[in-house]
Amino acid sequence: MLHGSFTVQRVLALAPARVFAGFADEALWSRWTRLPGPAGTAWSELDLRPGGSALARNTFVAGGHAERLENRARFLDVVPDARIVYAYEAVVNDVCQWVSLVTVELGTGTERRGAAGERVAGGAGQGGTVLTWTEQYAFLVLRGDGADDVAHLRGGTLLRLNGLESALLGTDGVGPIRS
Repeated sequence: MLHGSFTVQRVLALAPARVFAGFADEALWSRWTRLPGPAGTAWSELDLRPGGSALARNTFVAGGHAERLENRARFLDVVPDARIVYAYEAVVNDVCQWVSLVTVELGTGTERRGAAGERVAGGAGQGGTVLTWTEQYAFLVLRGDGADDVAHLRGGTLLRLNGLESALLGTDGVGPIRS
């Protein structure tokens, strides 16, 4: 096993309520959390509340080899417009690859964290949001020493946050969802 954690932060020019909607609105959420693979085989459901769950599935084909992907989450704490805490497991071909505890904080403060987790000056500005994503993981299946697994997880998180911002701004090719 390999344990660790990382924190990433984004400053979004959207109010915390709008960013929270990216997690709470099932149609919007499914746009930025969809697992790799064809859109036609993707499936998801969302129940964002303490004790609620989220489930996403898809089949990814590369080099003629299909992988069944599944992400199962359980929400532990939800404070609208401020915080979401959830645990999830990432499953490939019915084998759990890793489990994580994720804390998403939405703030407007004047302090934020740098790439190494240090506090730096600067905030979201008028009406914006500082999104802080902290993930504590335990890899159950490793490829080599696990360094590629951690890089994949962190990189995937950064891509998802790009997707969140694109979905919220309606620049993901689908257009904005009005809430």
